[in-house]
Amino acid sequence: MNFPAIFHVLGALLIFIGSTMLLPLSCALIYKDGDAFSLAAAMGITIGIGIPLWWSFRKYRDLTLKDGFFVVTSGWILVSSFSTLPFILHGSIPSFTDAFFEMMSGYTTTGATILDDIEAMPHGLLFWRSTTHLIGGMGFIMVTIIILPLLGIGGMQLYKAEADPGQVITGEKILPRVKQTAVWLWAIYLVLILIQSLLLMTAGMPLFDSLCHAFGTVATAGYSIKNSSVGYYNSAWIDWITIIFMFLGGMTFMMHYQIMKRDWEPVRENTEIRWYIGFVLFIGLLTALILWFSGSYSGPFDSIRYAFFQVVSILTTTGFTTADYGLWPQSAQMLIMVACFIGACAGSTTSGIKVVHYEIICKYLYANGRKFLQPLAVVPIKINQKNVASSVITLAVSYFILNIFMILSGSVIMTLIDDMDFFSSMSAVISAIFNIGPGFGEIGPAHSYSHVSSAGKWFLSFNMLTGRLEMFTVMMMFYPAFWKK
Repeated sequence: MNFPAIFHVLGALLIFIGSTMLLPLSCALIYKDGDAFSLAAAMGITIGIGIPLWWSFRKYRDLTLKDGFFVVTSGWILVSSFSTLPFILHGSIPSFTDAFFEMMSGYTTTGATILDDIEAMPHGLLFWRSTTHLIGGMGFIMVTIIILPLLGIGGMQLYKAEADPGQVITGEKILPRVKQTAVWLWAIYLVLILIQSLLLMTAGMPLFDSLCHAFGTVATAGYSIKNSSVGYYNSAWIDWITIIFMFLGGMTFMMHYQIMKRDWEPVRENTEIRWYIGFVLFIGLLTALILWFSGSYSGPFDSIRYAFFQVVSILTTTGFTTADYGLWPQSAQMLIMVACFIGACAGSTTSGIKVVHYEIICKYLYANGRKFLQPLAVVPIKINQKNVASSVITLAVSYFILNIFMILSGSVIMTLIDDMDFFSSMSAVISAIFNIGPGFGEIGPAHSYSHVSSAGKWFLSFNMLTGRLEMFTVMMMFYPAFWKK
């Protein structure tokens, strides 16, 4: 591997991350909560290390695909590590393990927190915490696709290393040039955040709260600045605005682009979005019926509101809550658990297995059933009106199996290294791998991850990273052949 070129890119990442600390620093200066110095010092340290690293290796600019995989994986770890500085210097999260867990959870858009009293945090640090969602939602590696060409480094290797397997399956591509694609993705992403912020403000949410929650919604991340999450506001308007933008965050961003350009044919042909809407409606309505008939809420409208909020939040791996679903009937909790395993669309800000994988697997099973009954039948598997290659089907099935294997093995490991029951341990691993945040049992919506052991937090942090980078990117690091010339 070309380590000088890798160090050059990592230096650029540190400069970028250090520069983004200017946003929460400005917030800290406005609110004067005593966190401005820690943010300024952290920004200075991060940029101070990033500039020499970038400058010293500026002559090395050739990245291979293998280098791209290494940069993506090590980049998330490095940035998460430096992002702990504001909390450690301030003393609000003195433990590096806890701070790293919080930052890895933020950048991977997991939304799992070790904070028991979120509202006690100063405004600047809360804004920095939410900013990690803003960056991680689209993937801060995407930013390097824009800035690396300016440095003379190609970004395609990084794009391939962080690309969602679902995008490989659907073949979605907005523009022929990666830099143009990144610019459009970020533009759509920021416009959605701006619109949601304005709508939340009209619904009665303060500006600061609106920005932080919009960062977590469109990024399908889940960090709230309130202990009781979105449920703190107890507003139907705020709930439905959040539901809509969580749903939009779960759509492939290619579709946002096509809708904006009024290119309706690809939208009509997209089969994944139909499956996505179908999952949301089916699970949401069924959950609402259970809540209504069980008397959990006073009427059908409240049942629909709370059911759809939680179903969309979990299915899109956002993790916001408006109710403690751990108190719901067991059948409703089971549907929430099912939503954990689905995920939203490929090419979105979400994590999880993704709808397109289920679409392919279901069609694959149907095709094999037809062939069993009619051996000579030719049953093509199509996505978006196009035949799917056998290699892509293998990728989808392999990805599904790998996720299940990681959950089962991870649950056993988590039970061994942490003092939690097996159900809570499995739920913690599911929430980490799928980047959901809240789970069930001891890490349910009414609890934090503060009681998890240090070993458990490091293990869950690894699972967050693995899940966010869609398994294969991180798994590459464990192949001996990867380290050979």
